[in-house]
Amino acid sequence: MPFNLPNVLTWMRILAIPLFVGIFYFPPTWLSQSEQNLIATIIFTVAAITDWLDGYLARVLHQTSAFGAFLDPVADKLMVAAALIVLVYLSRLDALIAFIIIGREITISALREWMAQIGKGKNLAVSFLGKLKTTSQMAAIPLLLYHEKIGENFNPQEVGTWLIYLAAILTLWSMAYYLKVAIPQAIKHG
Repeated sequence: MPFNLPNVLTWMRILAIPLFVGIFYFPPTWLSQSEQNLIATIIFTVAAITDWLDGYLARVLHQTSAFGAFLDPVADKLMVAAALIVLVYLSRLDALIAFIIIGREITISALREWMAQIGKGKNLAVSFLGKLKTTSQMAAIPLLLYHEKIGENFNPQEVGTWLIYLAAILTLWSMAYYLKVAIPQAIKHG
């Protein structure tokens, strides 16, 4: 395992997950609900920024590695899954939406691994649709975590709910795209 700054940032994202989830189990005498919301939002947002930053640094510093390429999406998926489960636990997100998003990530990860094994991994590269889904999801989650109104007119819960529903629609659409690419290979390599 290469020890470099991009990989350290990725590991920090993974290590932040128990703290991120644990915030909501602190007693009210330690942190109020508002403080829990704010701290969890900050942790998730910093994790999302480091997700972009570690990839950028790996390219700029020429510190890309096979291990980093493996670990980075794992850290991202773990943080998103943890956030979605927390949001379901807090009754801020419908479990079906969390299931769609998490289920798609597991399915596409397995599909990518299988396609790589049969030598067709390049056929299942990240699509623009997948990037749009990720952007919508990464914008929605902090809004749903923060939850409380900002000023008189901005309701993060409402905006976050619309964005996460958009992310779920894009999730299904991008999964259909990936399956369309993979099914002919599945038939061929049965």
